[in-house]
Amino acid sequence: RRKLRTDVAAAFPNLSTEQLTEFIPNKEELNVIKIYSHKGEAVTVYMNNRNPILFEIEKALYPTVYTLWVYPDLLPAFSTWPPVLQKLAGGADLMLPGVVVPSSGFPQVERGTLCAVTLLGNRAPVAVAVATMSTAEMLAAGMKGKGFAVLHTYTDHLWEYGDKSYPPTLAPLVTDSAEKEEEREGKEPLISFSTDPLQHVGMGDLSLKERDGCAVLMGKEKLDENRAAETAEDANTEVQEEAEDSRTPQEQMDALFNQCFFHALKCKVKKSDLPLLTSTFLRSHMFSCCPAGQQLDIKKSSYKKFSKFLQCMQHQKILQVKELNKGVESIVEVDWKHPDVKAFAVPEGFSSASAAQDSKSEDREQAYHAPEIVPLYGVSTKMIPLFQESGHRKGSILSSSEVRNIIINYVKTNELVDETNKNFVKVNAILCDCLLDKSEQDEISNLKWDDLLSRCLDRLQPLHQVTFFGQEPIVRKGNIEPIDITIAQRSSNKKVTIIKNLELYGLDPQCVANILQQKVQASATITPVPGSKDRVQVQIQGNQVHHLAKMLLEEYQLPRKYIQGLEKAPKLGRKK
Repeated sequence: RRKLRTDVAAAFPNLSTEQLTEFIPNKEELNVIKIYSHKGEAVTVYMNNRNPILFEIEKALYPTVYTLWVYPDLLPAFSTWPPVLQKLAGGADLMLPGVVVPSSGFPQVERGTLCAVTLLGNRAPVAVAVATMSTAEMLAAGMKGKGFAVLHTYTDHLWEYGDKSYPPTLAPLVTDSAEKEEEREGKEPLISFSTDPLQHVGMGDLSLKERDGCAVLMGKEKLDENRAAETAEDANTEVQEEAEDSRTPQEQMDALFNQCFFHALKCKVKKSDLPLLTSTFLRSHMFSCCPAGQQLDIKKSSYKKFSKFLQCMQHQKILQVKELNKGVESIVEVDWKHPDVKAFAVPEGFSSASAAQDSKSEDREQAYHAPEIVPLYGVSTKMIPLFQESGHRKGSILSSSEVRNIIINYVKTNELVDETNKNFVKVNAILCDCLLDKSEQDEISNLKWDDLLSRCLDRLQPLHQVTFFGQEPIVRKGNIEPIDITIAQRSSNKKVTIIKNLELYGLDPQCVANILQQKVQASATITPVPGSKDRVQVQIQGNQVHHLAKMLLEEYQLPRKYIQGLEKAPKLGRKK
């Protein structure tokens, strides 16, 4: 602890003695954990009060955003536009055209200086970055090129190690001059004022609830979206058309998502539908609320991911989303009394009654898109020597074709192909350690190509990537669990068919139960999976494996290898 305090004092000399003692307390619990970045770099993280306060890479100390929210002036700060945050959180570096030039001028920094990145209108840092050029070089370059290499951002995995709190609202030191400069450049100010008294809110007046609602974080685009939603509620259609015409395609897509979201909640979703898979809500409810001639595309909105859109709605206390199964989110609660839901008016061309009626037929007709499932492999500790030549480290994620190419290149580079028989590969020390068991190491000197590749895949960590229709890919550990169909015996020799893991493939268990019930005219129920929280299974009377097989294989186009238990179908034969 004493050494850490000395290192912190050396790294951040502008911290006072009192701040240093407060930062690295004498008695409070201080935890140290080691994690690995996606590039394989070892990162040491220092935790205090369950929040990461520092991280260390190659003996250099860096503060986290949690620390910078307490000491916002610890590092020289550069400001950017709120929409840029999504790009930074996605792994992009900060380019100079995205940096806002304040009228008071930039802080003077040298190349390699550690800096904080803030959003226009809020002094609370949202990223930690290293300057790739000095202030003089930035200005000499005409504010073009890469300005900062980003190390850590709000909403990244390091932030998720903490309590996942939001940046505080800290008044900028040069708010007025920044806003004047923005107006001089002919751009819309961060918060515009209209005749609507509800919109006369200054940045300093924003409450915590409003900040949770993404008003501060998402900045101009999200505020424009909120204005668009309010405009849609206005009876004056001319004003609405003018507002739409003046918006960018991205802002229009945000407004369309807002409209379809509230329309779906008001007319399509019932309390009995909950919990409802987020993929089903988008596919079966929101898509059907889209006006004719328009199409919902999350990638054309400012959210980029449907989960981000729902997260924003959750912050506004409209609904609650939970991960009932690993990697699969569901809507578990909706506040239909929320003012925004109650105030939403169904657009012309839709009626509440017809919308509710159409919902049933459209739910049936809505095409289900089977998810794309790709097996992936992670480099394990034992396999590092074999993959480090190709620049991969522990935890690197590869496809089977990438693994194959790396192994082929390794064999050819090290001239391990057997001269007498090119179907065999000579086993060197690294291949011996990585691929052979101890009992085999003295006996095997050559391996067939197929054996070499299969052994390699077996010794890598299994992962898989699932891509649901219209959503971003999800990478999960291990192999995907198949849809599991079992037959159980009940009293009076009655049988029931039990189906598990439907959610992993984007199928709504309640929807499957309803369809099966109609097809086979038998009672179907949703029950909790024994021994597991938050997981459900479909249970239907009788042996219905034939009907299930037809539905899953033919209607839903799911590959047979992802369905387990189809052999339990009753054998067809003449009744005696």
